[in-house]
Amino acid sequence: GVVRVSRETKGRAGKGVTLVRGVPLDDDELNALGKKLKAACGSGGTVKDGVIEVQGDHVERVMAALVAQGFKVKRAGG
Repeated sequence: GVVRVSRETKGRAGKGVTLVRGVPLDDDELNALGKKLKAACGSGGTVKDGVIEVQGDHVERVMAALVAQGFKVKRAGG
């Protein structure tokens, strides 16, 4: 499948986060990937309901990191 990367501020007091959806991994692998992406961006975040959230606007950096790991990536949203 295609991994979708988007940026969102909804429900976060105007703070932007980068969202990664559609990653075909189980929970443990998803948490590990989330940790790698947060480290690559130098910021915090979380993994919940199969969605990786990275604090801040890091769409380009996250997309580059995912492509380097062999995922098919598309930008979603604006």
